[in-house]
Amino acid sequence: MTAPSHHIYLHFVWHTWNSHPFLSEDIRLRVHAAIAAKSRDLGCEPLAVGGTEDHVHVLLRVRPSHTPSEIIRNLKGGSAHLVNHEIRSERSFKWQGSYGVYSVCENRVAAVRAYIQRQVDHHSEELGPEE
Repeated sequence: MTAPSHHIYLHFVWHTWNSHPFLSEDIRLRVHAAIAAKSRDLGCEPLAVGGTEDHVHVLLRVRPSHTPSEIIRNLKGGSAHLVNHEIRSERSFKWQGSYGVYSVCENRVAAVRAYIQRQVDHHSEELGPEE
């Protein structure tokens, strides 16, 4: 008998509390690294972690035994703990309670990964050039 095979890709998106622009570049890089590490601890494969000052995108290859709610609870909880107990900003940090999760077809993984990796550029383009 062959080993089971699974190709389940999920794209998660969540915001800081009230979409406050809390995640400065230095904090954001540490939070993204913590999210990737926690994903691996959960047995998920992080394919991309990105975002801006007020939100995070994560693309994961997950196991069938994981539920999206279990994954997000661990990713949000672990990263909030990092900010509040290790980075120790002058402001208390938390994520909004809600999140988005989207299934990704295997042939769209590269496009979603590229989209996540260019979040800072994508959102700066939305603002348009300064006059």
